Amino acid sequence: MRAEIEAAASEIRESLALLRRHLDWDNALRRLDELNALSEDPKLWDDPERAQKIMRERTQLDNSVSGYRALERDLSDSLELIEMGEAEGDQTVVADAEKQLYGLRDRSRKLQIESLLSGEADGNDCYVEVNAGAGGTEAQDWTLVLVRMYLRWAEQHGYKTEWLEESPGEEAGLKSATVQIKGPNAYGWLKTEAGVHRLVRISPYDSQQRRQTSFAAVSVSPVIDDKIVVEINEKDCRIDTFRASGAGGQHVNKTDSAVRITHLPTGIVVACQQERSQHKNRSKAWDMLRARIYEMELKKREDAAAALEAQKTDIAWGHQIRSYVLHPYQMVKDLRTEVETSQSQAVLDGDLDMFLEAALASRIKGQADAQDGRG
Repeated sequence: MRAEIEAAASEIRESLALLRRHLDWDNALRRLDELNALSEDPKLWDDPERAQKIMRERTQLDNSVSGYRALERDLSDSLELIEMGEAEGDQTVVADAEKQLYGLRDRSRKLQIESLLSGEADGNDCYVEVNAGAGGTEAQDWTLVLVRMYLRWAEQHGYKTEWLEESPGEEAGLKSATVQIKGPNAYGWLKTEAGVHRLVRISPYDSQQRRQTSFAAVSVSPVIDDKIVVEINEKDCRIDTFRASGAGGQHVNKTDSAVRITHLPTGIVVACQQERSQHKNRSKAWDMLRARIYEMELKKREDAAAALEAQKTDIAWGHQIRSYVLHPYQMVKDLRTEVETSQSQAVLDGDLDMFLEAALASRIKGQADAQDGRG
């Protein structure tokens, strides 16, 4: 068997060993049996909150165990096919199995990173807020492109999405927008997207076809559950109501149902206009505010724990994390990890996994280095 095939198989086996150790395999199987038994209890849903917690834990653990078993099985099948093809001199079988093996290697890397999403809020849904920078219509159009990019990424991964707020631009695009992305580890995967995203392209709004540079800031906050307590003094907040507006139009009405909350001590502003009811929008806005304040505290903790300056996660306006160049050449480059691709349209259509995985791996390594330094 060729050396490159052996190397790929060895890497997958190493990932499997790490996954098994991280899951604490025997305890994970016992816990999954317990959760399966609880999920079949007809009285479980007498307490909906407890039921939701149990079902969420069961789903996440079952996905991890199933992912491990499927990877182990597919590795064995691929290696058997390669051996069979080589023994029979059938290079077509060998080539197909080899291709499957390299796909398994990519899958094992992703599973390994996903297994490390163990922060207290990593498994939660998240809010993604995008705000246009200076630059008028061009920046506002870029904001809309970014929002669509995250919605397409979510769709590709089977996540559900919900628009919560949008402020249309004067001519095109959006001044700001907030969407909720719902699914396992949504916050864990997307948290590294927080920061400033830079676009370079020929402006479709410039009659002289000049190259323009635009900026938009992305904020990612976890949807917090009752395991996480965030106390907010209502006296520290200003609450405004306004008339909902948006391109969709399905929830626009003639009453001041939209709600905006400003947290005066931090300057954090959230808004929700999704619901027809002001009461529901207010409740959702409070949830969003708690999430933003919690996310701010998480970042403070991370910055305090990080020994290396490069691992800080400040999302100040000047902190650029990724550059998207569409002219004079095609290139999307992450400025933290140096990962880049010339497939810029694929990225804007939601193909973000290479950047997410590299950023998470870098952050995990930085946290481990910081712990080793303290030790």
